[in-house]
Amino acid sequence: MSEEKVVAVIMVGGPTKGTRFRPLSFNTPKPLIPLAGQPMIHHPISACKKISNLAQIFLIGFYEEREFALYVSSISNELKIPVRYLKEDKPHGSAGALYYFRDRIMEEKPSHVFLLNCDVCCSFPLQSILDAHRSYGGVGTMLVIKVSAEAASQFGELIADPDTKELLHYTEKPETFVSDLINCGVYVFTSDIFKAIEGVYSQIRDTSSNYQSATRSAPAHFVRLDQDILSPLAGKKQLYTYENKDFWEQIKTPAQSLKCSALYLSQSRQTSPHLLASGDGTNKKPMIVGDVYIHPSVKLHPTAKIGPNVSISANVRVGPGVRLISCIILDDVEIKDNAAVINSIIGWKSSIGRWSRVQASGDYNDRLGITILGEAVTVEDEVTVIGSIVLQNKTLNVSVQDDIIL
Repeated sequence: MSEEKVVAVIMVGGPTKGTRFRPLSFNTPKPLIPLAGQPMIHHPISACKKISNLAQIFLIGFYEEREFALYVSSISNELKIPVRYLKEDKPHGSAGALYYFRDRIMEEKPSHVFLLNCDVCCSFPLQSILDAHRSYGGVGTMLVIKVSAEAASQFGELIADPDTKELLHYTEKPETFVSDLINCGVYVFTSDIFKAIEGVYSQIRDTSSNYQSATRSAPAHFVRLDQDILSPLAGKKQLYTYENKDFWEQIKTPAQSLKCSALYLSQSRQTSPHLLASGDGTNKKPMIVGDVYIHPSVKLHPTAKIGPNVSISANVRVGPGVRLISCIILDDVEIKDNAAVINSIIGWKSSIGRWSRVQASGDYNDRLGITILGEAVTVEDEVTVIGSIVLQNKTLNVSVQDDIIL
């Protein structure tokens, strides 16, 4: 049992999928945008590294390969595990993509295949899911979590047997309340998943056009994991659930990414506290409050005050008297004397002038609940930017509020 190999597949989507992440995703693929000091994709990848007998990690998406080449090469070297990017010729759906690349995924004859979505933020208890799956049997086990009845309708809702944990019923984004248990977008399958997907393709080929028009709006090559696999297999002793008792969020917007950065920083406090910054304002060190990540190359003035929930990327310069709270500062940003950045994401190579304020309400569900500056935005001295989104290469010399600057 211990020698059985495992592989992991992480779905990364493509440029048409990251549109809600603009302006940050104009020049950087959404999965490579940093949360808590690491690219979004790094968090599920590093969780995969902890699975026993992991042979390979595959990233599947329809970004150009060159956009991931540098990251894939560096993360493979860092983790000493082969990470490969597989580019779809067109979107196939998550089950369809798994099937499309089945020969690559199965080349080392793994006993189990993990499937994760890149835009999920959680503690990824992957080994626990695998251990639970081995005890259940069946084709697959999915991570699930209890949420409020109001929130549940935005996700796949499911009913599971409270004793056996078998998945009894699954419905994607139902119009009426079904259950407060939702799908977390993290799965482990045996190789039998490929037979199940093949069965869907056979059905599509064999059935009449009436069936297609009545039950499927998707093209014939497109097989969705939720509607085409999970729903039909529910209640057949094929699929099981593992309940997540820890945090879980979807990362659909930049505001949610700031919330998830806070969750990952808080997790680091438990799992790898050495990655977090410390300082009490003495010995030429700035005051650090709460969970803060600071890249080693950052230049911080000792009179700055940083945190909580702040992540500062490479080559950032922070001047005297600066205050940073609940923000992500990306590479090569300069924040000048006595500026304040609160509930905001500051894009690469941007500059915040002296005595300027960049801030927002911090409502993660509101489109303008955080302020976002795209790449190379200049905020001049004594300018206030509140609850706004600013596209790249703009210079702001007057204050703005609740605005989108194109």
